[in-house]
Amino acid sequence: MGYADLEKTGNGYLVNTADWSPAIADEIAAAEGLALTEKHWDLINYLREEFFDNNENQPNERHMCKAMSERWGGSVATKDLYDLFPMQPSKQAGKIAGLPETKRKGGY
Repeated sequence: MGYADLEKTGNGYLVNTADWSPAIADEIAAAEGLALTEKHWDLINYLREEFFDNNENQPNERHMCKAMSERWGGSVATKDLYDLFPMQPSKQAGKIAGLPETKRKGGY
């Protein structure tokens, strides 16, 4: 079963987080014009870990920068996240990660 067959919200987010798989993530990313690299996966995995292991936390971009700075070494700026996910990292990466749509604004 592919992304096209799964139940989605009006904005394309998966209704059931259990429907997600890495293959589904690749399909969502391709539909958004992205080819996932290791750095994309680092951020996707971080968001999934925060959601499933930390009381459904959905980090904002400031926290995402801090976490990726620790994972990648060196300073990661918001621009770096937008280079990976140009349609707002907290929303686009969350969508590809199979998480519910966050209603908050991006950065803070």
